[in-house]
Amino acid sequence: MKKYKKTFNSLLLYCISLLIFNTSCTRQRAELGTEKNPIKLFFTPSVDVKVIEDSSKKLKEYLEQNTNYKFEVSIPQNYVAVVEAFGTNRADVAAFTTFGYILAHEKYGAQAKMTVLRHGSSTYQSQFIAKSGSNIKKLEDLKGKKFAFVDPASASGYLLPLKMLKDKSVEPSETVFAMKHDNVVSMVYNGQVDAGATFYSPPSDGKIEDARRLVLTQYPDVESKISIIQLTDAIPNDPIVFRKDLSEEMKTKIIDAMMAFIKTDEGKKVFKAVYGVDDFKTSSDADYDSVRAMLKALGKSAQELMK
Repeated sequence: MKKYKKTFNSLLLYCISLLIFNTSCTRQRAELGTEKNPIKLFFTPSVDVKVIEDSSKKLKEYLEQNTNYKFEVSIPQNYVAVVEAFGTNRADVAAFTTFGYILAHEKYGAQAKMTVLRHGSSTYQSQFIAKSGSNIKKLEDLKGKKFAFVDPASASGYLLPLKMLKDKSVEPSETVFAMKHDNVVSMVYNGQVDAGATFYSPPSDGKIEDARRLVLTQYPDVESKISIIQLTDAIPNDPIVFRKDLSEEMKTKIIDAMMAFIKTDEGKKVFKAVYGVDDFKTSSDADYDSVRAMLKALGKSAQELMK
């Protein structure tokens, strides 16, 4: 009896192993872009997940209709998950942050092929702000003053302005992290700090688009009360990133389809709602060398900023 039981268990184990092997082989044989092996498209979290889910469904439908590929959309909990997904071939394409891309390229050779445009620009800057009528008129006037940054991982709210302060050898007497761009504006407005740094966007249709607009409801006179002292150098906007060994034909078809989609009324609404994006431009990894140079000058790495 024991002999038969042992033989049965061995046979059962063999059958299970064979089933797993055959299933694995079937998956490996399935061509990328088919129903059994769809192209995996990641949307990194930026706004409410429901907004991303609804918008990404519309993009998925358009891509499938215009590329003949099948897609699977994922919304991870954080940016690090997307970086690691490139390393395990679980991500083929991703809408990414600038620092997330730098890390994904360093670790797994991910490639930037498109850069988003906001307000017609493929780059963004930070602004230094202070109260209008104060004695702070230029960057050098920040020496010995109390200054507010946004967040240690924020490019526009910390890294870009920090680099400019270091380049100019300007040292505030005290610095604080307000954690949100609108908090920085409010702290300057209420005199809690002498000056601060936030994101900058150029005016549109005669209305401010920089961080001051975030507190217009609370402080309707913020535009006249808070002035921009100086803008920082520009760095590239967020990229659309592709897995390095994705075929060139597949990359081209996806890029062409996304470029066409954002030209449609629905496409404009989708990308505006999710990432505040107006359009795309083609790009390459070399376009992000300025970001690497900034990190090097500050003695920081993309990995520590992604924690």
